[in-house]
Amino acid sequence: MWMQDKPLLQEELGRTISQLIHAFQTTEAQHLFLQTFWQTMNREWMGIDRLRLDKFYTLMRMVLHESLKALKTRGWDERQTEQLLELLMTEILHPDSQAPNGVKSHFIEIFLEELTKVGAHELTADQNLRLIGPFCTVAARTQDSLVLHNITRGIFEALVEQAPLAIEDLMKELAEERDGDTPSREPPEGSVSGAEPDPGKEQWGDDDEEDSAGTVLQFDYEAVANRLFEMASRRDTPPQNRKRLYKVIRKLQALSEGLFPEDDIPEKAYRNPRGGRRVRMKKRLSESQLQNKIGGAAEEASRPDPSPASARRRRSAGADPAVPREQPGGRGRRGAPRRRRRPWAGARAKAADGQAPKAKRKRALGGQK
Repeated sequence: MWMQDKPLLQEELGRTISQLIHAFQTTEAQHLFLQTFWQTMNREWMGIDRLRLDKFYTLMRMVLHESLKALKTRGWDERQTEQLLELLMTEILHPDSQAPNGVKSHFIEIFLEELTKVGAHELTADQNLRLIGPFCTVAARTQDSLVLHNITRGIFEALVEQAPLAIEDLMKELAEERDGDTPSREPPEGSVSGAEPDPGKEQWGDDDEEDSAGTVLQFDYEAVANRLFEMASRRDTPPQNRKRLYKVIRKLQALSEGLFPEDDIPEKAYRNPRGGRRVRMKKRLSESQLQNKIGGAAEEASRPDPSPASARRRRSAGADPAVPREQPGGRGRRGAPRRRRRPWAGARAKAADGQAPKAKRKRALGGQK
């Protein structure tokens, strides 16, 4: 993989390496292969130059994809699911692991994406909660602020952002199921859905992605919020972790009650074949928050703010805060000249002693005429 420079051959080689996991007949041998792969990536990551990073990012994505497919062939067995998740957490996200930040961040970013490609059509809400359970534990215990931020954004807030699509997908599926068009998402008890891999679906990024297009993972948002609250409320949870997780918990609880955080819904969540949702939400946003925004802007304009952002706003409006208004250096600049011609503090002091400045005396004489 290091020496291969042609993109198509890189993809073929990555697919060959990642699919080696299916050559092992036992779960122990598969896990040994995965453990060796992630340890190798952790050890060699700092020596990879930036021109080769993309193909190793792709290789890690392919290996994770095939790992989840191997789990799928065993019917998402609970015990083997726990073993795989424990291996991944130990080698990548555990504090004692040797994984660099690049490996950790990429793994967190792609986990839900690859899980959606492999199991969105058959995984239940309880199974999905089990699959993200270790991320709840790591987010509550980690001392690494980067890991906490990536898990919060890449896992939990991603669930919030996908909620409109997930609910729409579920309602569509329930309608089709009621009409008898498609079978239920949950396989019958005792059966294994997708236990045998389809030889015609071995090409990377073709059929798998097409099958999962428009489909998202289903979650019980109240159950996810309860799991997070259980972990965040422990006494050994760092305060910064607890504060960050409580924000996510409130969003999940609101989702469980049918309340959508409209301000946080991404652009892709507005996709609706029936149309109208985006227009109504924008209209409602403008009517309910326009006055608040105008009032806040007026209050901010009337209050001096030394921040760089306010300085930029003043410069864009024509004033230059770098030049005092009373100094002559500001006269040649664009702005409000009358305000800059006010007398300086020394002139006001002389006026208090009974000696008016010449400019002021001239204006007084002119007024008498």
